Amino acid sequence: MTLTCRIHGAKDLRIEDDGPAELGASDVEMRLGAGGICGSDLHYYQHGRVGAFVMREPLIPGHEVSGTVARVGSNVTRVKIGDKVAINPSHACGHCDYCNAGRLNLCRQMRFLGSASVYPHVQGMFRERFVMGERQLTPVTEDISLGELACAEPLSIGLHAVHRAGNLTGKTVLVTGGGTIGCMSVIAAKLAGAAWIVCCDIAPRPLEMAKRVGADAVIRSDQASEAELTAQLADSADICIEAAGSPAALATCLKAARKGGRIVQVGTLPAEGVLFPANAIMARELDYVGAFRAAHAFDWAVQYLRSGKVDVKPLLSAQIPLSRSLEAFELASDRTRSTKVQVVCD
Repeated sequence: MTLTCRIHGAKDLRIEDDGPAELGASDVEMRLGAGGICGSDLHYYQHGRVGAFVMREPLIPGHEVSGTVARVGSNVTRVKIGDKVAINPSHACGHCDYCNAGRLNLCRQMRFLGSASVYPHVQGMFRERFVMGERQLTPVTEDISLGELACAEPLSIGLHAVHRAGNLTGKTVLVTGGGTIGCMSVIAAKLAGAAWIVCCDIAPRPLEMAKRVGADAVIRSDQASEAELTAQLADSADICIEAAGSPAALATCLKAARKGGRIVQVGTLPAEGVLFPANAIMARELDYVGAFRAAHAFDWAVQYLRSGKVDVKPLLSAQIPLSRSLEAFELASDRTRSTKVQVVCD
């Protein structure tokens, strides 16, 4: 039997036993190495939805995962038994118009692991053993832990956000939100040559993490009046990356962006929508662009991790056995105590 974490609805997380999965000729059976609990996993657990993606059946969460190869199909050549592997949760079709244009993350038939974006849902990887197609696996021989390797996916989100931002060399960048994706955006902005990076958040721990991974300055936005925030940030940033998924954070970005600047929306805003001051976009000629998942940036993230150019260890708060997934989700929900909580095999 395979121990599995499954969400049946809001606040209804269960640990269940599943039978073994069938293995096709081009498939690989993986043993869970480490699985990071993402903000979207928390939304499914807390609310039964993420933005417009609503659960309509029980869902196995988990898309930030690394593992080791346990079994291989007869046609598999990419990996072998015992390999340590980074796992790309995106399975694009490879032949639609978006895939042909190189925008794999926008694939018309995307199957993204641990997501309710389609029905039947695409089940995730928070289970002791699971089966993957070999093309989603990258074997890694370098001396890197499975916990670090599981951070390839969130790092890819930050890298893709920065890619959408354009040239950052010598620029001032504001990141709103000091959670995992905000911190990964800070890392990515630094790699891209940003001269000055500021991070805003409403809690001290996320700001401490942002400074540890490269932010030059941090601001407790909840402790400043609107006038003080305006004085500190108005017309200060060439690029703003909104990674909090908060209407207030987006408002901060609109204040901070210089005329002709760009705002990159990474965080998932409330499903009911926000009051949007479009006239500010028009009058100040701001670019407002989205960054959704990661496209080719997953491969970039794996290479940065295996080369040692990026250190994600400061963000790893705890590793908790899969059998105690409820405890892990509760810890991950507490931003005062954690940044990235991972589940691991018992």
